[in-house]
Amino acid sequence: MFTGIIEGLAKVKRLTMKGADAVLEIEGGISLQDVAIGDSIAVNGACLTVTKKTDQTFTADVSAETLSKTTLKNLKAGDKVNLEKSLRIGGFIGGHFVLGHVDGTGRILSKTQKSGSLIFALEIDHQLSRYIVEKGSVAVDGISLTVNKLEKDRFYVNIIPHTAGNTTLAQKKEGDVVNIETDILGKYVEKLLHFPRGIDKDFLAQHGFMK
Repeated sequence: MFTGIIEGLAKVKRLTMKGADAVLEIEGGISLQDVAIGDSIAVNGACLTVTKKTDQTFTADVSAETLSKTTLKNLKAGDKVNLEKSLRIGGFIGGHFVLGHVDGTGRILSKTQKSGSLIFALEIDHQLSRYIVEKGSVAVDGISLTVNKLEKDRFYVNIIPHTAGNTTLAQKKEGDVVNIETDILGKYVEKLLHFPRGIDKDFLAQHGFMK
């Protein structure tokens, strides 16, 4: 689990295809002293497992499923990526709960300067837009952001200078594709609402929400 607060910008060393899967090697960006083989690191919001490491690099396998759902398949040597190590028990939660399980991708429709901030308009698939709510949370390339406004299958986010300068967003341009993870809470609520029995007083009492 992650929080969507990016810890460092790293560089892609290489992406090597292995059949339908791939092996990704990342250099720099964060300290790897407290990272062990088997630990999780989010790369542009996609949770990957560390399989090899040196003082400055780590390697992770990327499954065909992850490649199909994310922008990782488009990475090339020299590209910058956002990194976040997994949340430790007792750690500070500065963003929102992010699983690192990317739902799909979105396309940047516009990038507008407004005072010191950047306003991004992003277009997403209709199946994802139902989980986006105004003033709710969304992860864009692993970055925890607040939804300013929602219009059917597009939403707007405000990027403050600190976020722009410490993530890949400053380099993004119109037409670029980014990873999107919606808030997990919306998915659970939707499933409960479609539970065969529905949510009633008996259901709430049975699950400890009422006496």
